[in-house]
Amino acid sequence: MQRGPVGNLLLVAGVCLGAAGAAQAAPTNLSTWTAEGSGGNWVRAADNNSVTQTINGTPTVFYSDFDGQGVRLSGTIRVNTSGDDDFIGFVLGFNGGDLASTATDFLLIDWKQTSQNYNGFAPAGLALSRVTGGLRDNAGAWAHNPALGVTELARANTLGATGWADFQTYTFDIAFTANNVRVLVDDVLQFDVNGTFANGSFGFYNYSQSNVTYAGITDEILPPPASAVPEPGSWAIMIAGFGLVGAAARRRTAASVVA
Repeated sequence: MQRGPVGNLLLVAGVCLGAAGAAQAAPTNLSTWTAEGSGGNWVRAADNNSVTQTINGTPTVFYSDFDGQGVRLSGTIRVNTSGDDDFIGFVLGFNGGDLASTATDFLLIDWKQTSQNYNGFAPAGLALSRVTGGLRDNAGAWAHNPALGVTELARANTLGATGWADFQTYTFDIAFTANNVRVLVDDVLQFDVNGTFANGSFGFYNYSQSNVTYAGITDEILPPPASAVPEPGSWAIMIAGFGLVGAAARRRTAASVVA
């Protein structure tokens, strides 16, 4: 299909608008993240783009210095030992002090390798829970007991009853907004849960599991909802694009009159 000058300029304007709304994943600098919980020892790599938690202990979190809503976090997770079988995962909407607090509102994504009785029964598999009373070494964190402030919202689509494997590297992709949580593991959708969620940090989570490495971490701004009003910068590009289109149309009309 052939395009005239106006059609070409419309195409350029559209491309500019697309570029204005696009975002690219960037390596996440973990040097500004914070460890919480005496049951953890989080050791950053020299490049500050991966971290390993080395202790088998009580719940521990390593959380970001930025709010997670409107952001996609991606990377890999791997357990580098065959000596244990407990919890690895993530927190969303976390705030400093939430582990020990009795009044919280954040999300827990945790993955148990094998089913086990300890502080109640913990089945193998990947789960999404809402935490309203902190995370301690009790049946809340272990068995997702609502009486202790941990309420399970969903089991994963294909990993809900499947534990993680020793020495296996998994990719993860987590998109978090005020109304939705979407999680992929090895490019397979595990959660797509709607709700009303509080803002706060992304974090890595371990409970009674040592030698867990999170690596190749990237973050990117999610595109705005389709119904969102363009930002001022986008409006400026749009107006400039339409101005170019109008100028081209006027020149074309003038040329037709002269001819």
